[in-house]
Amino acid sequence: MTPGFGQRAAAQLERDVAAGAVGLKLFKNFGISVRDGQGQRVTVDDPELDPVWEMCARLNIPVLIHTGEPSEFYQPVDRHNERWLELILRPGRRMPSDVYPTFDTMMGERDRMFLRHPNTRFIAAHMAWHANDLARLGAMLDRMPNVVVGTGAILYELGRQPRAARAFFEKYSDRVLFGKDSYVPDEFPYYWRTFETNDEYFDYYRRYHAFWKMYGLGLSDDILRKVYYENALRVVPGIDPSSFPAH
Repeated sequence: MTPGFGQRAAAQLERDVAAGAVGLKLFKNFGISVRDGQGQRVTVDDPELDPVWEMCARLNIPVLIHTGEPSEFYQPVDRHNERWLELILRPGRRMPSDVYPTFDTMMGERDRMFLRHPNTRFIAAHMAWHANDLARLGAMLDRMPNVVVGTGAILYELGRQPRAARAFFEKYSDRVLFGKDSYVPDEFPYYWRTFETNDEYFDYYRRYHAFWKMYGLGLSDDILRKVYYENALRVVPGIDPSSFPAH
């Protein structure tokens, strides 16, 4: 990233939206491995990018941002790390502190950027990686009314704390969008079962993510409609509401 990049990117974004784009996606390498012209890490809250976020606000399009990785990826791979098996099977997912910024460093950068742009609508992917700490996530949403979250790749966190997760969804039903990292039809029934039923003690679909059992949240139809599609209709412009059931 070179000086003036933010202004150039904002101008390109304006052209892209005129051509039909309805949002901006930031990939996981942003804040981790993206470097500037001097080889320094570009922080999530780098002011060079302020024109991009401001342009998103002006164009009324959301920013889907994936910041960092699960907190366990930053921790030593030992018996205290519940993702130890995944990190042994896929060592490239590790985020050692001598190579990468810490988890809290990245989350702090992200939060400062969210707060600095209150008129920009941000979608924090993976429930901001705080689905394992719903009190922290709730406090974040309370401070940042411009932020909503997506549910991709965190089902295993919700299904082991069904009472706390249900209370979270009841309070923040307008702030959660259903989503997944990839379209894998065999995985969707696990989401339906966790969100919609009161079933107990069932398996998660990926054992190296979660060796514990899952429990259903039993969310109401009103909350399910919001999470599955109504919130997306509000947050993302250009979605045809006629594609979804009326009620």
